[in-house]
Amino acid sequence: MSLRTLLLLPVLALAACQSGPDGAVPAPIPTAFTQAAQNAAPIWPDQAWWKGFGSPELDQLIAQAESGSFDVQAAIARVQQADAQLRISGAPLLPSLSGTGDQKWQRSYQSGSSFSKLYSSAGGYRESRTSSATASASYEIDVWGKLRATRDSALASARFSRFDQQSVALTNISAIANAWFTALAYQDRLAVAERNLDDSEQILRAITGRMEAGTASALDVAQQEALVAGVRAGLPNLRSNITTNLNALGVLVGQLPEQIAVKPTSLIGLSLPAVAPGLPSELLARRPDVAASEAQLQAANANIRAARAAMYPQIQLTGSGGWQSAALATLFGPTSLLANFAGSVTQTIFDNGQLQAQVDLDIGKREELVADYHKAVVQAFTDVEDAMAQYRYTTEQEALEARAAEVAKRAADIARAQVLAGTSDIVTALQTQSTLFNDLDTLAQVRLALFQALVALYKALGGGWQVRDVIPPETRLFQGVL
Repeated sequence: MSLRTLLLLPVLALAACQSGPDGAVPAPIPTAFTQAAQNAAPIWPDQAWWKGFGSPELDQLIAQAESGSFDVQAAIARVQQADAQLRISGAPLLPSLSGTGDQKWQRSYQSGSSFSKLYSSAGGYRESRTSSATASASYEIDVWGKLRATRDSALASARFSRFDQQSVALTNISAIANAWFTALAYQDRLAVAERNLDDSEQILRAITGRMEAGTASALDVAQQEALVAGVRAGLPNLRSNITTNLNALGVLVGQLPEQIAVKPTSLIGLSLPAVAPGLPSELLARRPDVAASEAQLQAANANIRAARAAMYPQIQLTGSGGWQSAALATLFGPTSLLANFAGSVTQTIFDNGQLQAQVDLDIGKREELVADYHKAVVQAFTDVEDAMAQYRYTTEQEALEARAAEVAKRAADIARAQVLAGTSDIVTALQTQSTLFNDLDTLAQVRLALFQALVALYKALGGGWQVRDVIPPETRLFQGVL
């Protein structure tokens, strides 16, 4: 059997399997979102979706985070690493060239016994000079597609790094919005507590005056003092939480806590921008985490192809050419020309199953990534359903709580007026004060949950991101032969 026939046999064996597993893995996709309104027009998030809240301070914080966030900077560095690895993996697809040039001078002493045959009976020095200039090239013929598969794996990894960067940016923006809204909610709760403290102290002075006049007891005064002390005791914790959330913003935007210049105002007056999902099938192209998981799967498929190709002969071509002469003046003359060419075939005969184990290892990694990809898809739909349900029910809860706070305020105003006039029972006044304070405090917390639910919905819908917005690395990077 000829050498050519031997080389072609692996090609026939490889024909049925060199393509490797398919990169596109079917994933379960629902026909509609169960929490979405029927026949509602889709309103996908805008890329600058956070501006819909109408908070200039939030806009400023996110603008600072675009360049200052430590997590985003690290993700950008990972993109640069992946791009460099892509160029490294693509380089072997083209021949490598190198050139050398040197000049050698040698002087040696020889004794008369050996030297006299050429020159004289006496010993002496002998000099020799050699000049050369050569260029060499080497190239591995990618018969089985190992080099291309390695390049494809690096290409998919470069895409993953870009999708991961977008996921990090979206997560960071959402965290900034949540921290800012939390600080505003604590500011609202602090304002409620301070206002309740002022009202409670005013009522305490009225009850004290009534006790001095003999129309109230010491117990009435003590009860109101206990209410005032309880409200006052809660103020430091609220102030501490405001400071903590502002400090957390420093980490998110990449600044020291003292560099955070924004001051919390109130959630009241901020807008709730409209958003509604379209078809579930459109969601997968708007989630950077799903795209990143798919890119990892594509890289794993390429790794399997590369591992299988490594089991077949590797063909290497090398060649060099140049000039060599004993005199520098005649170095580039026709008689000084030299050239050589060589080809080699390397085939592993026995490796105790190492190459096959590498294939099995890569297949196992691929199966793991298939499960991760399916989980990412299901998680994407779950995130949307959860966020829509939370937004829907917190919207209802806010309306009900606002109504309860309104009724409690009316009752507290009546009781307060009667206490000041000396015509109301102290216990009733205490109860209405506590009810109003609790309702207003709960309303601030529910309002925060509503804003956070909307942020979660924007994040679940991809935050305005789309796959087509990412520049494919193959359009801007040198990778060898595509």
